[in-house]
Amino acid sequence: MSNTNFEPSTVARRVQDDDAEDLYVLDVRREEDYEEWRIPDSTNLPIYDELLEFDYSSLEDNLDEIPEDEEIAIVCVGGITSARAAEFLREHGYDAESIEDGMNGWGRVHRQYDLDVADGVVQVVRPGTGCVSYLVHDEDEAVVVDPTQYIDEYLTVADERDLDIVGVADTHAHADHVSGARRLSGELDVPYYLHDDDAGELEEVVELEDGDEISVGDRSLDVVYTPGHTPGSVSFEFGDALLSGDTLFLRSVGRPDLEDGAEDAVREAASELFDSLDRLTDRDDETLVLPGHFSDEEMRPLATSLENLQEETTNELLSYVEADDETAFVETIVESLADEPANYNEIKQINWGKEQPGGDVESLELGPNNCAAN
Repeated sequence: MSNTNFEPSTVARRVQDDDAEDLYVLDVRREEDYEEWRIPDSTNLPIYDELLEFDYSSLEDNLDEIPEDEEIAIVCVGGITSARAAEFLREHGYDAESIEDGMNGWGRVHRQYDLDVADGVVQVVRPGTGCVSYLVHDEDEAVVVDPTQYIDEYLTVADERDLDIVGVADTHAHADHVSGARRLSGELDVPYYLHDDDAGELEEVVELEDGDEISVGDRSLDVVYTPGHTPGSVSFEFGDALLSGDTLFLRSVGRPDLEDGAEDAVREAASELFDSLDRLTDRDDETLVLPGHFSDEEMRPLATSLENLQEETTNELLSYVEADDETAFVETIVESLADEPANYNEIKQINWGKEQPGGDVESLELGPNNCAAN
């Protein structure tokens, strides 16, 4: 079998940057897996089990549905069955390649964007999981905010811009992905900043409080305490930019049930979240909102002004804050919570320092992003 592969990062670039006109992404996983988590604009042909048995009959039966004049990128779970399908299609005259490491590889892709509208901010987007992190910088210094476990991504961002990373911060104890903050902090021997209420059993943490400032060159990353999603959630202001973590997204807000799912606890946390959002939205209209997650928004980088966010009708929960309707806000959250992020309890134990990451640490966080409240 020939080893012809699409790099997942290449697929991400072509799908996102309007370069996908001649790219057809074929997902051969089971239908239920595809419906749960998939590459945008892909097509599902659920023949995974057949391909495991080297059965190509269904693929052959569907050749008429596969375009002959486009590149075919085929994805499965880990790149095995997709490679079989790609070889079969090539033998039938198609320009087909397998996506390396399948959806596992897709989940590891990171893309970086310099924000023209926010001086000194680099946004790092992980399209396969909906995670967003940042590197803020001034002069030759930088602080990394909410890094994933793939810390080389941030070392590369800094090296490409001749920056020294002088600190690492988490907006909160994450439930959807393993934080790379402790590892990056330890490797570079720089401070790790986190609010005490989210620190768990972590040691050597510089505890954040409302109003604190983290120096970055001649500027500062200013701490705004915004509990609700977690007890220790914070947001950061960097000039006119607001790094809102999991408190405020572009189309939703952070869910308040991952610390304690009992209804009374959820209602109390949702009330705290309402107050935090009320505080965040009491800023200048031109404040640039930079969220910590996204769902299926296509804009890159992920950024919009607070004024635009308040005027849009896509963030129902934020509209209740604007209307000062805390009751409707809380009730909507309680009634519309989605499934929890995959393996979120184990991930939180790792991020709290209560468990050490094992050999499956990468696979823990693969899957759809479910950190939004609705």
